[in-house]
Amino acid sequence: MKKIVLMLLVGMSLANTTVYSKTINEADTELCETVKMALISSNRNPVDKAITEIYKNDKNAPKEGLSWAAWETEILKIKQVYGIGGLYEITLKVSPYYGAHNGYGEDEVVINTSGELISYKHLKTYH
Repeated sequence: MKKIVLMLLVGMSLANTTVYSKTINEADTELCETVKMALISSNRNPVDKAITEIYKNDKNAPKEGLSWAAWETEILKIKQVYGIGGLYEITLKVSPYYGAHNGYGEDEVVINTSGELISYKHLKTYH
């Protein structure tokens, strides 16, 4: 009986052990910057949709080749919609360009972590 109690106590103490792990960053940037780029790049589709909508009626905007770069995009705000680990809304400042990175404007795009476009607002056009 004493052996069973002893084994039970040892088992419980082992099960209660905290394990720490270190994130492996296999990128050329610091972890925070790497996570930022991953977050922005993984939401390319809704940002592309916003850029298309913003400039579709702009007669001066290039019809082909208007793009944006993740490394030039700023995260303005991250809003937690529900609890931790739930849905987040991300507000981005995007700078579309054409050709060899000729800046065309600035826009604010709100997306969520489900990959949905929430809203967009045109801020400035460069001529």
